[in-house]
Amino acid sequence: MSLTRILQVGIDSEPDVVLVRQRARQISGLLGFGVQDQVRVATAVSEVARCAYGRLSGGRGQFALDQRGALAQLTVSIRAEARPASASATVYAFAPPVPAAGAEMESAAAQFDSAILTARRLMDNCEVEHTDGGGLTVVMRKDLPAGQRIDAAGLARLGAELAASPVQNTYSEMQQQNRELGAALAELRERQDDLLSLTRELEDTNRGVVALYAEIEEKAERLRKADEMKSRFLSNTSHELRTPLSSIRALAKLLLDRMDGELTPEQERQVGFIASAAFDLSELVNDLLDLAKIEAGKVELTIAPIDIENLFSTLKGMLRPLTRNPDVDLVFVAPAATCRLWSDEPKVAQILRNFISNALKFTQAGQVEVALHDDGGERITFTVSDTGIGIEADNLQLIFEEFSQIAHPLQAGAKGTGLGLPLCRQLAQLLGGSVEVASVIGTGSTFSLHLPRRLDIAAEGAP
Repeated sequence: MSLTRILQVGIDSEPDVVLVRQRARQISGLLGFGVQDQVRVATAVSEVARCAYGRLSGGRGQFALDQRGALAQLTVSIRAEARPASASATVYAFAPPVPAAGAEMESAAAQFDSAILTARRLMDNCEVEHTDGGGLTVVMRKDLPAGQRIDAAGLARLGAELAASPVQNTYSEMQQQNRELGAALAELRERQDDLLSLTRELEDTNRGVVALYAEIEEKAERLRKADEMKSRFLSNTSHELRTPLSSIRALAKLLLDRMDGELTPEQERQVGFIASAAFDLSELVNDLLDLAKIEAGKVELTIAPIDIENLFSTLKGMLRPLTRNPDVDLVFVAPAATCRLWSDEPKVAQILRNFISNALKFTQAGQVEVALHDDGGERITFTVSDTGIGIEADNLQLIFEEFSQIAHPLQAGAKGTGLGLPLCRQLAQLLGGSVEVASVIGTGSTFSLHLPRRLDIAAEGAP
């Protein structure tokens, strides 16, 4: 559809300005605009018409319906020509100046600027077009509500209703404006009351949030203290257990070495049980003490270059006795080229030792392979791969939780505390790295230790 003119009004006197306002309100009401939008349209149109009448001559106001785009729009055009040079009209901001006193010129320009600014705030679009000779056309547009469109029959009804609508005098228009102002003030007061109510609700909510934060901070402080107590308890308990366990292991070794005479086969078997139990308890105590030190932040790092071949050789000699199953081979794959690594060697060895001992426990046939992967980047990776029983996907994270062990027939014969892998993860984080595992049931698992090539102690916050 094209642009359809609804009404045209001349603006040659002050009553005409009032008429334009009345018609703007009536037409916007007939087009389905709400009361608030009717007031906006009427105010914008009357402000532009008032300033145009006061500064120019031959003003015309045209109301049209534009349905050419996706949204139908009410289009109001205020067109005026420049006054003759002999007239006393002053200029405004959007047209060439005509002779006038300086103060009057500035006042007129400010008024018209204000009118255009008001129209742009109240309407969806407002454009100013200059014409030859100092005239201008101000085009204001307002989208019809809810994407509404008017057909030919609707336009005919609109014209008939508009023709039947009476034109009020200035006094009646003033009353109408007062009613609109009263309604606007009432709505403003209602919104102000709503805002005050909302502000009070927000204040109550904020007080609740502050109280909640205080409670959370209090609980966090309690948890921190409980964690400190736990770490202190583990540390003290570990130290207290170490001495008697060391004595038990030493005495058991003396007995097994026949330092006090021969043992009967039964006595030797029972002393062996004592030595084995003492060794297992010592491992548990050592793991608990290491965890307590890490959590308390009392672990000291000694950063130095690590000789990978020497590290692998030491681990091989230390863990070879654990390969009691002849069907399992422990293989160390030396790096193809010299790898430069700066880290804490004892802690790297402790992580790998845990990985390898676990792999040997749960591998019945095949091999356990220890390798180093170096792509020349900022990080290197140690891997411990086995051909053991594997781990289900749901348990890949569970195994890194403290005291967590997976139920399996081999678990009964493989003694453990459930602290080895959690300790490995914390040690890796302490070294600025991470651990991960990939596994397939019945095929095997691969544990990986990722470390930075050079550990920056200051960046890691270590002593």
